[in-house]
Amino acid sequence: MKVEGQCHCGAIAYEAEVQPGTITICHCTDCQTQSGSAFRANIPAPASGFRLVKGTPRTYIKTAASGAKRVLAFCEVCGSSLYACAAENPQAYSLRIGTLKQRHELSTPQRQIWTQRRLSWVAFAEELETFGGQP
Repeated sequence: MKVEGQCHCGAIAYEAEVQPGTITICHCTDCQTQSGSAFRANIPAPASGFRLVKGTPRTYIKTAASGAKRVLAFCEVCGSSLYACAAENPQAYSLRIGTLKQRHELSTPQRQIWTQRRLSWVAFAEELETFGGQP
């Protein structure tokens, strides 16, 4: 399914191909901090189907405890978080659901990760596949 995304102010826009029903909820502390919330909802998009159509996002390289490096892209004007991908040779982009025009058409989340860091007051449907860390 083709989706269109943009930051809050419209300075950055992108298109991507995604598979509905592949939303992941992430409870890691990075997602909590970067979103300013208790978790973040993401959907993967193959790199071959991702294209910036307006503007150039600001990026930040985050090095995980494992040593893996991730590019975190955001709008330098309004601060909207847009996506994350591998720092070298990205195979997929992790799109932030809130930036997508078609977010209501993507079905419900299928799994949640980093649940060991989930805040105690956050609860989702029991049928979600659950991982204590990164699967």
